[in-house]
Amino acid sequence: MKPTTLETLIGRTIGSTTQPLTRSAIETWQGERLHSLVAYCREHSSFYRHKLAAAGIATVRGLPDLPTLPLTSEAELRAHGPDMVCVNQDAVARIVTLPSSGTTGPPKRICFTEKDLERTLDFFHIGMQHLADPGQTVAILLPGATPDSTGHLLARSLERMQVASQIFGLVTDPEQTARTLAQLRPDVLVGFPVQLLAVARTAAHLGVSLGKIRSVLLCSDFIPESLSRQLQHLLGCEIFTHYGTVETGLGGGVDCAAHCGTHLREADLLFEIIDPHTTTPLPKGEWGEIVFTTLTRTGMPLLRYRTGDWGRLLPGPCPCGSAIQRLDRVLGRINQIRTLENGTRLALHHLDELLFALPGLLDFKASLINLNGQETLQLHLTTLPASSDEVRQGAAEALAHHPLLQGLTVTLTFEPGTTIHPGKRTLADNRKDTQP
Repeated sequence: MKPTTLETLIGRTIGSTTQPLTRSAIETWQGERLHSLVAYCREHSSFYRHKLAAAGIATVRGLPDLPTLPLTSEAELRAHGPDMVCVNQDAVARIVTLPSSGTTGPPKRICFTEKDLERTLDFFHIGMQHLADPGQTVAILLPGATPDSTGHLLARSLERMQVASQIFGLVTDPEQTARTLAQLRPDVLVGFPVQLLAVARTAAHLGVSLGKIRSVLLCSDFIPESLSRQLQHLLGCEIFTHYGTVETGLGGGVDCAAHCGTHLREADLLFEIIDPHTTTPLPKGEWGEIVFTTLTRTGMPLLRYRTGDWGRLLPGPCPCGSAIQRLDRVLGRINQIRTLENGTRLALHHLDELLFALPGLLDFKASLINLNGQETLQLHLTTLPASSDEVRQGAAEALAHHPLLQGLTVTLTFEPGTTIHPGKRTLADNRKDTQP
């Protein structure tokens, strides 16, 4: 089995020609970069200068000092983003703006220099070598209309491999997308998990062949195991996973042919897991909040940034032979975990694993409400035509036997048509808003 292609990328950055890379070589590089990064942030960012001074941090000698650095929150990024920027505005090549999660409040803006974007291009270029070969075609079902957006950067990186691509954007109409893909007949698909499953199921329902798909890359959202199995069955191809956020520079990590966790961009990003309540660093193998530090970013570095994502680092080397750290399947947003009246904690990934195993389901919306004085899980399902009865029966049986849902009222309704939601999905909590 070939080791992850990130061996080449990271080895080139840290100056190591020995493969597989050793943990010692990687961590020595990370410690040196962390030392330089803290000095750089103190010199060029007013935000970090004041924050580090308030924490009594004069210098960082290496990785052992990482836990002494203060954490950076999303709220701080929204409120003080401009003060985190370490370069002149003329050096900023791209600003990604994400709106506030509430109705008011400042948006989240992340600035990148050309050098920062180039490192993302390098990661996409090397990471895609497991999935595509020169002369093949990749269908990118991600946003790409804006220069240096995820889809646009991915398309640029594929050009370096002599791989053709077509950017479709996010999927709302699975039938239209399936018919267009059938004409293109791509070798590789890249997109959101639920959207790609909806397209594959719709194509099978219509009897439309998408061609011989070699591989699929799932990204930008929680990836249920049940969904991956269904997609692999429908398309008969290898399924790869990616983890990344806008804050990581769009790319964070990608798995290898062993499919035992996502190998991380360790020359650019230093990952750790903390207890989300105590902020204590956790050892490999334990679940907690994903935190990262940008080791090479020049435009807007982030020191120990709290992602709000629930995950864990896997211990030991990968079966592919690489010692590059691996992130296990991320289970979604911590603030999306809901505590029920029975004391159990319910998250969207629990529902995803159950419901996407049902063959006729395309998408669903979930919310918790109070209905007639009863705590109720309200599910709105989107299904293939003529599949609603089969999905209703399967969903009712699966939900009735799930231990987390005992004592919880569940209602099932069906959305008209086959239009699916183009963005990331949530488990809405409207219980307070629906009190009688």
